[in-house]
Amino acid sequence: MIALLFLMLFALVAVGMNIWLAMGISGVLYILIQGEMSLRLVASSMVGGVDSTTLVAIPFFILAGDLMNRSGITMKLTQLADYFVGRAKGGLAYVAVIVNVIVAGVSGSAVADASAVSSVVIPTMLKRGYDKAFAASINGAAAVIGPIIPPSIPMIFIGVISGISIGKLFLGGVVPGLMMGGILIAMIFVLSRRRNYPTVEMEMDLGTLRRLIRDSFFALMAPLIILFGIIFGVVTLVEVSVLAVLYILFISIFVYRSIRIRDLPRIFMHSAVFSAAIMIIFAVVGLYQYIVAYEQLGEMLGELIPALNLNRFWFLLLVNIFFLIMGCILDAVPVMLIFFPVLLPTAIQLGIDPTHFGVIVVMNLMIGLLTPPIGVLLFLEAKIANLGFDKLVRGIWPFTLSLIVVLLLCTYIPGLVTYLPNLILG
Repeated sequence: MIALLFLMLFALVAVGMNIWLAMGISGVLYILIQGEMSLRLVASSMVGGVDSTTLVAIPFFILAGDLMNRSGITMKLTQLADYFVGRAKGGLAYVAVIVNVIVAGVSGSAVADASAVSSVVIPTMLKRGYDKAFAASINGAAAVIGPIIPPSIPMIFIGVISGISIGKLFLGGVVPGLMMGGILIAMIFVLSRRRNYPTVEMEMDLGTLRRLIRDSFFALMAPLIILFGIIFGVVTLVEVSVLAVLYILFISIFVYRSIRIRDLPRIFMHSAVFSAAIMIIFAVVGLYQYIVAYEQLGEMLGELIPALNLNRFWFLLLVNIFFLIMGCILDAVPVMLIFFPVLLPTAIQLGIDPTHFGVIVVMNLMIGLLTPPIGVLLFLEAKIANLGFDKLVRGIWPFTLSLIVVLLLCTYIPGLVTYLPNLILG
């Protein structure tokens, strides 16, 4: 029966239905066909899916990213990075990676980071002679770093549904996120010389540098405030998300004066709608989790793994393949929320650290944002660059493969993920 549930879900998604609606309809149809469950549990399980105070942090992190974009802070960070690396071949591509790493410390969302950085960097890259496919590809690949480096909205999801320390998950993403940035920079170095992208002559004077540092100082402090608060327990996750919004609001209105008070209702409304789109998925996933528990899918997998005689190596390989494929078919959020709690007990049984397992699952699904047919980042970058979807898919594969290399390293060298959490939080 559980196979019927997912078959109905895939069929509804395939005909173009929104993921949350497809999940809700398939869940209700499953209950009607199954006949032993009451429809009254639909409402209660959906409420249970969003019944967590930690989830309050998600709308605030989304709002923080939106405020950074609207206030011009992303432009200031781009100009500062461009000062140092803009003259190199592929200089603006390096800028895209560097700024995404910095912005990742505020929003925790790949889509938010892509919207903020790509809308600034891609038009500039096109003006300087980069081809559209390369510009859109590197910006899309760099945006994947956003949910890996803390704070991370997907890792909040993982922590809420599994009980794993969110602080440990955040710290576990630091090294993998930086490795992703590093391998993208290496790929830019190779491709830029092979394609002979133009260099840009810029004056390097101390006056310009002082101005850029002065303009960017408060923007650079935002991720530091967030990371310090979370890692050292100064404030809770929800409190630090609110603090991030207040800080960015303050510098945007009173320091940079790039946002007016009358602009706030429109910005708040945009963030609220985006947040609602995520939270409604959480609600319908609550229904799916109830059905999965009722069908004892976790117990079935727990019996299947020993029967297949899988060791830790093969289990992790199959998990990576599974989540990469699911990321091609479905949105990352429901895949994570449905299947992570089911697979976690088996991972623990095989001696896999829960933090390590959580981080590599998030990495898998974020890379899935770059894969057709569902890849959200592909559609976003293609729209910003005014580029055909098929051309972007052909152009992005070197960067996607590079990110998969980092994924495999972090999968089979657990210390890359667990060292910082164990060092700082024990």
